[in-house]
Amino acid sequence: MTDIRTMVAGERAELADLLDGLQDQDWDKASLCEGWRVREVVAHVTMPFRMSLPRFLVGMVRAGGNFNKFSDRQARQGAVEFSAGELTECLRQNVNHPWKPPGGGYEGALSHDVIHGLDITVALGMDRCVPADRLRRVLDGVKPRQVKYFGVDLTGIQLSATDLDWTYGTGEALSGNAQDLLLVLCGRTLPPHHLTGSPAARFTTTQSAR
Repeated sequence: MTDIRTMVAGERAELADLLDGLQDQDWDKASLCEGWRVREVVAHVTMPFRMSLPRFLVGMVRAGGNFNKFSDRQARQGAVEFSAGELTECLRQNVNHPWKPPGGGYEGALSHDVIHGLDITVALGMDRCVPADRLRRVLDGVKPRQVKYFGVDLTGIQLSATDLDWTYGTGEALSGNAQDLLLVLCGRTLPPHHLTGSPAARFTTTQSAR
């Protein structure tokens, strides 16, 4: 338990440091989360620290019980209500916050922070590598139902990491760094030159990272 919570705290602290170094215009650039800029992603990551349980429940009712609709609304609202500095400071002040996604435990919290951090850094073309122990913990926790949730069709494809001893699925090889393959599992489309193999075009945008 101490180990996983240390990983969560480390990921949040490093993301806060990274956000401190962004230029103002970077906050308005697109992330890998469809329809969200960097500021919406950070607003989403910090939402559990800023929102009480009663407010969350009211918001879910108003969204008809649809969490995706609710979280999108809250991310857009938070991106307007809070400045880049306020969002970064909120993250920094909550590196040890005990939030866990429902049913996901602290492994789910780590996955949440790692994936959304990559949504930012990969989209901005930043050369940040998630520490291997954290990445391994996230990848080892991936379940087929989670991949199905993101709507990713990997039929006949084997994800094969070039920097870790890790594969997922069977079939034609789709290769890349483990953190890039994690994004594939989560339904993200990556900038060019992150993936190799015949299936790469399916998971690659036609524009370079900015």
